[in-house]
Amino acid sequence: MDEIIKGCVSKDRRHQKALFDLYYKYGLAVAIAYCSHMDEAREVLNDAFLKVYDKIKDYDPSKPFEAWFRIIVIRTAINHYRKQKSELKWTDYEENKNIENLTDDVEEGISDMSPEEVLKLAQQLPPAYRMAINLYAVEGYSHQEIAENLGISVGASKSNLSKARARLKFLISQCRLLSF
Repeated sequence: MDEIIKGCVSKDRRHQKALFDLYYKYGLAVAIAYCSHMDEAREVLNDAFLKVYDKIKDYDPSKPFEAWFRIIVIRTAINHYRKQKSELKWTDYEENKNIENLTDDVEEGISDMSPEEVLKLAQQLPPAYRMAINLYAVEGYSHQEIAENLGISVGASKSNLSKARARLKFLISQCRLLSF
């Protein structure tokens, strides 16, 4: 890996291709969690690789490359979201009255689902909800950090997370109903 990184620092195309081949699947898995569809995830990932190639000279080899790369992919997805935010035309979901009445047995439904199924459900969330739940629940960002990164208030971050959880519970309950 050290040789690949040194080659990328020297802007050697063969080493850049080797890095791309090594981390494409991992990067795509990170990107898709923040995107609505695969084409958008590929776009985010390609932009992230361009940033990696440009900033690789700043990489600290004493730290895991994968973690550094993941942060770049996530920040690229956030920047993509921020650029698209004003263009996004989605209506706030009317919260179904049944959502409030869901019990904790819905959470049991997640354990019956594959990670791919949970990801597909998360991709059905509006972009703001998907960003909030991924950044908070998956990446461990605070609401303050989410607010700063997305250009929203802390209250909006909390609200988006709450609505995302409620919507996911609803979607999971619908899946469970369909499977019976």
